[in-house]
Amino acid sequence: MPSMAPCSCTYVVLVLCLVTGAFAGDPYVFFDWTVSYLTASPLGIKQQVIGINRQFPGPILNVTTNWNVVVNVKNDLDEPLLITWNGVQHRKNSWQDGVLGTNCPIPAGWNWTYQFQVKDQIGSFFYFPSLNFQRSAGGYGGVIINNRDVIPLPFTVPDADVVLFISDWYTKSHKKLRKDVENGDDLGVPDGILINGFGPYRYDEALVQGGIAYQIINVQPGSTYRFRVHNVGISTSLNFRIQNHNLLLVETEGSYTVQQNYTNMDIHVGQSYSFLVTFDQTASSDYYIVASPRYVNSSKASGVAILHYANSQGPASGPLPDPPNEYDSFFSMNQARSIRWNVSAGAARPNPQGSFKYGQITVTDVYVIVNRPAELIDGKWCATLNGISYLPPSTPLKLAQQYNIPGVYKLDFPNAQMNRHPKIDTSLINGTFKGFMEIIFQNNDTAVQSYHMDGYAFFVVGMDFGVWTENSRSTYNKWDGVARSTTQVFPGAWTAILVSLDNAGIWNLRSENLDSWYLGQEVYLSIMNPEIDKSEATLPDNTIYCGMLSSLQKDQARRFSFSGAPSLAGLSRTFLVVLIMTLYLRVLLG
Repeated sequence: MPSMAPCSCTYVVLVLCLVTGAFAGDPYVFFDWTVSYLTASPLGIKQQVIGINRQFPGPILNVTTNWNVVVNVKNDLDEPLLITWNGVQHRKNSWQDGVLGTNCPIPAGWNWTYQFQVKDQIGSFFYFPSLNFQRSAGGYGGVIINNRDVIPLPFTVPDADVVLFISDWYTKSHKKLRKDVENGDDLGVPDGILINGFGPYRYDEALVQGGIAYQIINVQPGSTYRFRVHNVGISTSLNFRIQNHNLLLVETEGSYTVQQNYTNMDIHVGQSYSFLVTFDQTASSDYYIVASPRYVNSSKASGVAILHYANSQGPASGPLPDPPNEYDSFFSMNQARSIRWNVSAGAARPNPQGSFKYGQITVTDVYVIVNRPAELIDGKWCATLNGISYLPPSTPLKLAQQYNIPGVYKLDFPNAQMNRHPKIDTSLINGTFKGFMEIIFQNNDTAVQSYHMDGYAFFVVGMDFGVWTENSRSTYNKWDGVARSTTQVFPGAWTAILVSLDNAGIWNLRSENLDSWYLGQEVYLSIMNPEIDKSEATLPDNTIYCGMLSSLQKDQARRFSFSGAPSLAGLSRTFLVVLIMTLYLRVLLG
């Protein structure tokens, strides 16, 4: 079955929604997850994958702007775990970001409860495990943040919502893949492409073996569905298309876009898009849904699912719909440039998105961030940004900052490539709170790289081939460049972004290509509010301590119990009592 995402409430959530309605607060939703290994055969070969509540991919978090989310994560793996929320901004609350700079890992056999608000956001996002190459084994799922009822969608409400996870896939375990990367071995060509954890439909008997389970999306003729498509893979750009159907782009990573039809879309690692698809074909047969690799010389099968009309007259057959030229990065760049911000649409707030006139703000800091392919530094394979391969300290940066521990990190990340030997270091960008930063990513690697910033949406204002110079600013889009959290940088090219640093905290800026990230291609931004802000989240009561603060950690006496929030059962009983009392008082008082 497809990952359909209708609006739904569990019993607990329903009670909470009713209670918060009575008291006019932002609702709370609660989720209880167990992360564990499963055995699956997505490409016909049995292997270990990572599931959540025995689902692969994991469950969908379907919430609404400003709701409070509580997720109790139970680590049933044999190694530490953190979950990060790609694109969720965690306003004033980097404690919940789920990366090594902000959180100690959840040890095997322990649990930890994430508690955050999806403040002032809408859109399509996903979560995944951020440690130890685990994303290559799964552990990912979707996050949908719906508009509040008072803010209409800038398009007709679709008849249904479909979430698709497309990803490159390897039959090697995540532990073997990370060992290969540590040894300087290239990941190589993926063994296949998955759609929602399924292998390809047997569109070509020579390429696809029999007996592989595939995804079927059942639709009603004449209806329109919203497809939220996420590239949750580890290194491969993918071209997404649906045979004989247009993709009307309406949203990407929390921003409504100018609505344009595409026959296909290049979706790079870590990126998310929403399309409206209208089922207006004759249904003489089923139709292919395709995710095929880009810039990869591969004879392996593409990812293929099936779009099945209720009145379909037969199975899909024949060749797949044509992709763009396999190595045509000019096509892909021009397509990326065509994606524009819908400046007239309201989103999380009623005012139009374009009321934030980013092109008129004075830039306070400029960073030209240059990558390099993996190389040996002090006998260790590393990837660098501006000549520095990031070294995660044993004490998370956020905890070191909280407890004023000296020597854990330095606020000296260079704003350009340095003329020196590359090194391994814990060097942070010292951002100015409420400053306006320009970042230029220069890709000196031979592959497309995606870069993601936690805590923010940034404006993609320019990209081109060659080396960025100050004259390149004349080409910037200063009006309707789309705001998002993940952008691609083509090999031998640059991409420029602008970001308003209004979210205090310590935030991760990383390559989403897992091999580059794992080898150190990341940096953190320290954004400190010089004034006391009582609305900024404080140290969580359930903080896990490690490194220099290990002595503060108490053992979890009971495995798999809530670490920082009451149990769901207890919450159900408590809120049910409150609800009954509230209704009783209302009746009593007339």
